[in-house]
Amino acid sequence: MADADSPVPLCTAAQFESGAFADLATYYTKTTGEPLADILSEATRTCEGIAGHRLVPFTSVPETHRAEGMDPDEYTDAANLPLDITSAVGQSYAQAMGVTTLVRHCWLNEYAVRYPELWTYGSLQIEIIRSYGGSQNLTAAQYIGAENDSGHIWFQLGQFIPIGSLIRVYVSGGYTVAIPSDLVRAGKFMTAWMIVTELNPEDSGHDPDRLYAAACKILAGYGGEDEQTRKGG
Repeated sequence: MADADSPVPLCTAAQFESGAFADLATYYTKTTGEPLADILSEATRTCEGIAGHRLVPFTSVPETHRAEGMDPDEYTDAANLPLDITSAVGQSYAQAMGVTTLVRHCWLNEYAVRYPELWTYGSLQIEIIRSYGGSQNLTAAQYIGAENDSGHIWFQLGQFIPIGSLIRVYVSGGYTVAIPSDLVRAGKFMTAWMIVTELNPEDSGHDPDRLYAAACKILAGYGGEDEQTRKGG
């Protein structure tokens, strides 16, 4: 029975079968009766769990963020700046509510830790649930981003997003241009480790400890940077 969760694998069946682990691919299929695609999917999710990030293409992943304060310099003398109608209404509403500080930034959890040129964001849905009450679905014209290398979303000046509001995001993206070659290698090692640990390690001729350690060593580089550094703190 195929896995219910079937992500695009870091390492494809063809890549795994054509390398040094071809014997494991054949032995796994014949011995367990499970398709190789299942173990490749499991290995991919294990790699993502170790890295702490989504790696392969994903669709409509939900994220929630608390709207935090912004740099006061970004809003200095904003009353004298020309704004479009939507932004002007938002600023006017903020002044009527006595709100002096509005939020302009949000950082997504999922972004390209490495090789941002191979990463793309797809559809992005952003809903603001305000701490003052009420909600709003933002259009693409009301924010800039998300940026591939940081996940940074920059809300346009004048949006009514008080501090403490909930920012609910549904995001699609991942390494959609190409899977980085080192991640393909990590996927191979992790798949081989899973197969060997299910079989007899001595009979397989592969050391499971070395395979797992090799995969983790590669994935350590995809663990992300300190959050304060990423957010400019």
